[in-house]
Amino acid sequence: MEVSGIIAQIDAQISKLQQARALLAGTQTASVGRRGRPKGSKNATAAVVPAKKAAKRKLSPEGRKRIADAMKKRWADRRKQVAKG
Repeated sequence: MEVSGIIAQIDAQISKLQQARALLAGTQTASVGRRGRPKGSKNATAAVVPAKKAAKRKLSPEGRKRIADAMKKRWADRRKQVAKG
């Protein structure tokens, strides 16, 4: 076998090992069968639409008290179960 053939086989094996390492490390996405817009396409930034910030939900004092009372009841029931054994 020629030296150039051996070097080509070694390079192919190194390439396979590097791909396996990248997949195990999670640093490479599967490039075969990849869907979507290719990286670096010219219209990539035009398609990005900024998301609207969701309105913050507010809890009324009555709702907060209901939740607090329900949790106190739950904790009391849990303490009773633990005490029973």
